Amino acid sequence: MARNILWLLSFVFLFSCSSQKEADLIVHNGMVYTVDEQFSRAEAFAVKDGKILELGTSEDILKKYQGQKVDAEGKAIFPGFIDGHAHFYGYGTGLQNADLVGTKSWEEILEKLKAFSLENPEGWIIGRGWDQNDWSVKEFPDNQKLNELFPNRPVILTRVDGHAAIANKFALDLAGLKPGQKIGGGEIETVNGKLTGILVDNAEGLVFSKVPPPSAKQISESLLDAQKNCFAVGLTTVTDCGISHELIPVITDLQKSDQLKMRIYGMLSDNAANYEYLFKTGAIKTDRLNVRSFKVYMDGALGSRGACLLEPYSDKPTTSGFLLSDKKHFEEVALKIAEKGFQMNTHAIGDSANREILNVYGRVLKGKNDARWRIEHAQVVNEADFKLFGNNSVIPSVQSTHATSDMYWAADRLGPNRVKGAYAFKQLLDQNGWLVLGTDFPVEDINPMLTFYAAVVRKDMKSYPENGYQMENALSREEAIRGMTIWAAKGNFEEKEKGSLEAGKFADFVILDQDLMKADAASLFKAKVLKTYLNGENVYTK
Repeated sequence: MARNILWLLSFVFLFSCSSQKEADLIVHNGMVYTVDEQFSRAEAFAVKDGKILELGTSEDILKKYQGQKVDAEGKAIFPGFIDGHAHFYGYGTGLQNADLVGTKSWEEILEKLKAFSLENPEGWIIGRGWDQNDWSVKEFPDNQKLNELFPNRPVILTRVDGHAAIANKFALDLAGLKPGQKIGGGEIETVNGKLTGILVDNAEGLVFSKVPPPSAKQISESLLDAQKNCFAVGLTTVTDCGISHELIPVITDLQKSDQLKMRIYGMLSDNAANYEYLFKTGAIKTDRLNVRSFKVYMDGALGSRGACLLEPYSDKPTTSGFLLSDKKHFEEVALKIAEKGFQMNTHAIGDSANREILNVYGRVLKGKNDARWRIEHAQVVNEADFKLFGNNSVIPSVQSTHATSDMYWAADRLGPNRVKGAYAFKQLLDQNGWLVLGTDFPVEDINPMLTFYAAVVRKDMKSYPENGYQMENALSREEAIRGMTIWAAKGNFEEKEKGSLEAGKFADFVILDQDLMKADAASLFKAKVLKTYLNGENVYTK
């Protein structure tokens, strides 16, 4: 009898095991925020061939599936974060150059360059990240000391927003620049008949055109270095805004060899070669690469006073900024992109630039649509123009940390009334019921936790200002998470394959040490990624 009972129990055990379905990965004992339409939660899910099979309770999923198990230990799990506006390749190249982010004076920059030049004794000295608004003297420097330090090496240092730079005399001479020289959509600063080295917007390109192109090895290293840092902060998709078609084959080869695992939505820059390339090849779409859009620039940045405003700058009444191209160019480009069925994404910072491109979009799109044309930044919008986003289904793609970076001086540039239409994320969200969130890295930090914190709390990491910055335009926690996941995917036409944890979608997810939906608001920016998974593969562990 005892032998029969043991046989029966063994049979039942074997039958129950054989009835389980095979999975590559089973994640259980978690607080899973699916970010589906209902923003529902689960405890566990199973993954097979890089996609989610099913979600449910830990008990049900463990009973139904067998495979490698990951115990989330009660931690919060979110879809892999999507940066809706970044400069992935540019960030990677910057990792090879002088890092000037956070410098507090021109003198500190010079000291950093001395050290950098000792470690890199040959060729161009390139740096990025300085911001005169962080200095005690909030004015552009001149290149006199730069010339003294580096009389025989070309130097160019880009401001944090990428819309201004300072170059030494050696670099200016290589580019053939002369005092008083003019350029459309930019400025070559001349003071008392001498070049100061300051180059704004289109003027930067005159010097950068003399920088030798990177080797294939350097390009690959830049992409892979950027990927490593992005995985560490939970990013599984990046929208790379403004790249050259020449980068596409490199990305494709690295992805085919499984070295570059990052999913990339690539926007090609506004130039003839890129239009010719994509119009000829057609849209490019794989599981990891999506190229179907163009990035166009209306104006510069607020910090360098290149943003195009309807009225003069409050702190410099002699200028209202400028557009980077003739108005006719934007109309022609919009018609061309629409005719070919591609997406148009336009950088617009100032209220004049935003009005101009909204009107162009309106004339081309002619009302409600699903073209998902975007305005990148939509930073300063006149009160009369917000409705134009909704009228023509124009999607705002905004970066919440711009608000908390600029809040110390934005009112100086814009004045107390005009600044109310700046960084107006909630008002922009209301136009279509969704928006895209990103960082604009390397202009800002790559960390999505800072994006979430700035969108919801609207304070810096020292909890300033006490009551938050223009809190009428803060986002809810759910809205911010959607902006960093499913809405960012939708902005890239990818919401059916990623952006939420649902059956049939890619198993891109992150496990955090804090629950962003419940944690104390003041500590949200301190949340850390414990693990990042892409396609069900663990690509980062803290």
